[in-house]
Amino acid sequence: MRRVRPSALLVCTAALFAPLTVLAQTTAVHCERLFDARSGQVRGEHTILVENGLIREVIPGRAKLQDGVESIVLGDRTCSPGWTDLHVHLGSQSSPASYSEGFRLDAVDYAFRAVGYADKTLSAGFTTVRDLGGEVSPHLRDAINQGLVDGPRIFAAGKSIATTGGHADPSNGYNSMLSHLMGPPGPTEGVINSIDDARQAVRQRYKEGSDVIKITATGGVLSYARSGDAPQFTVDEVQAIVDTAKDYGYRVAAHAHGTEGMKRAVLAGVTSIEHGTHMDDEVMRLMKQRGTWYVPTIYAGRFVADKAKEPGYFPEVVRPKAATIGAQIQDTAARAYRAGVPIAFGTDQGVGPHGDNAREFVYMVEAGIPAAYALQSATLHAATVLGVDDQGVIEAGKRADIIAMPGDPVADINAVMGVDFVMKGGRVHRAPAEAAALD
Repeated sequence: MRRVRPSALLVCTAALFAPLTVLAQTTAVHCERLFDARSGQVRGEHTILVENGLIREVIPGRAKLQDGVESIVLGDRTCSPGWTDLHVHLGSQSSPASYSEGFRLDAVDYAFRAVGYADKTLSAGFTTVRDLGGEVSPHLRDAINQGLVDGPRIFAAGKSIATTGGHADPSNGYNSMLSHLMGPPGPTEGVINSIDDARQAVRQRYKEGSDVIKITATGGVLSYARSGDAPQFTVDEVQAIVDTAKDYGYRVAAHAHGTEGMKRAVLAGVTSIEHGTHMDDEVMRLMKQRGTWYVPTIYAGRFVADKAKEPGYFPEVVRPKAATIGAQIQDTAARAYRAGVPIAFGTDQGVGPHGDNAREFVYMVEAGIPAAYALQSATLHAATVLGVDDQGVIEAGKRADIIAMPGDPVADINAVMGVDFVMKGGRVHRAPAEAAALD
């Protein structure tokens, strides 16, 4: 049996800025086990034929290959569709210096950091992300699509839409002199206070090349403001955002911790509720009725609750919110699953460290969500939230986004932390130390 080393498979790129070379026209990936995202079951041996960035055929067992077909054998591993994280912020990462850095760093500084964060995210098995708020992300998306840097496929929101003093008001925490010099932010900066402003803010995001709209329907944990859960839009304002977004083919994700803000967002027709800390039975019922997805971000909740115990990590106005709100999200996710609310995967990484995204699966299972459902939440469910049908499953005609990990993640969810093979769009980004060729 011939041995093919990772260098032959173009696994270890020498530099972040060098585009990957295209693999042989047809590549066969052999998996000892295969996670079927439609059924949630782990199947036996399969061979996946990849051609021109797409899956050409999925063959049970070990396939006989024609001459010239490059092959990768992943022994004692489970292959899965590449995962999608529906809530990340690739332009930043939380630290005690985060609040002061906004006054010292330029957009270029954040962009260079984002390149490394994107690479870590892809290496962890996340071939697609939805970046929900950050002016860097549309540019990073374009650089990745052009092959200039490595990273996941990005659906970028650009600047989140907020109200004055709301969670995504960029002037929160500024002193009066600085606020006077800069002037009040408006729709161009993603801050609205009327129906007309709401429409303009969505149109501005379209002008800037966003893929999705993000609103902050309630206060937030990490913003420099007292309230973490008060509603921050009127019903009419949210409705104007959703209706205008539909004109441009956009879906709307709503950051929300408080019950009333969530209710307004769901009634207005948002696609997903992010965090959902104080979600009550009425909101759950409405979400089920209207097909609204829930993206819990348990990781972020646990992370901020832990960091709130460290003096000096957060400003004092933030610390009480982090301690009280963050600790509740895992319990909310458990109740939502039992109630039948549709759940999709998201971490809010950028709050926690990029590259550790898969730990959300472990937290979901701790909350009582079955491992198979948790894995579906990052594959089939995530594709539904994005409104795409070309990824999320390993089937002929879909994108060749394939990852693999030792063990069986349905039997032991901790296996998700060991991803060591990542293929995105037919190109190998990461592979085990050695991969053997089929006979």
